[in-house]
Amino acid sequence: MSHLLLLTNSNEPSDHVLPALGLLLHSVRVAPAEAGALLVSGGDRAASPPVDAILVDARTDLVAARNFCRLLDTTGLDCPLITILTEGGVAALTSDWQVDDFLLTTAGPAEVEARLRLAVGQADAGTDDPDEIRRGDLVIDEATYIARLRGRILDLTFKEFELLKFLAQHPGRVFSRAQLLQEVWGYDYFGGTRTIDVHVRRLRAKLGSEYESLIGTVRNVGYRFVPDTTAKSGAKEPSSASEGEEAAGGGSDQRSASARQ
Repeated sequence: MSHLLLLTNSNEPSDHVLPALGLLLHSVRVAPAEAGALLVSGGDRAASPPVDAILVDARTDLVAARNFCRLLDTTGLDCPLITILTEGGVAALTSDWQVDDFLLTTAGPAEVEARLRLAVGQADAGTDDPDEIRRGDLVIDEATYIARLRGRILDLTFKEFELLKFLAQHPGRVFSRAQLLQEVWGYDYFGGTRTIDVHVRRLRAKLGSEYESLIGTVRNVGYRFVPDTTAKSGAKEPSSASEGEEAAGGGSDQRSASARQ
């Protein structure tokens, strides 16, 4: 179900402006065809509650509707703008209306549903690359298994990449070593939790001194991904006792972990 904002100067309900809306399950909020309908007090751009698409009633005054659509486009809309036209009004529709699509008043529910689905889906797809995780200067491309830091490709093993990706997907959340072992290595892995310390230490070394604190240690608990601004502030989190023991005497475990990759 989509949340729609219908802007019209008519006193008719939404299913009279576009009859197919009465047969669909979308939530429709009706407001006057004024730019102020998109604004809250103070002049900040917002539609409350947020909407997935804006419909403009252009059934009657085509010139006014065209000017209104162009005005709305200048406000920096972050959702599709769709105009509602009669069969005769379509002849006046040109690219300078600055709309994403149009709907005829005679359109059936299946057509309206399909056009809304396409318009909203294209808007969502344009916001972020679904295969990329961006955390400040760090970009993780899941499709190519490449992680970049300020454009520099990090030379990571498969498990190092998976560990970094998992932590970056949940910024600020703390995971115990057992949780990370289960999430990244899987249920069928029988190695010890010190494997996590080995991989975290390697990751920090590859991130470099400026960014090593992107992976923070929470004493006696585990690890978390630290937001980039915090990590670059220079404040280091205290390491856990087990991590210190691993640094001092975990060489054999590191070699065995490497052999298992």
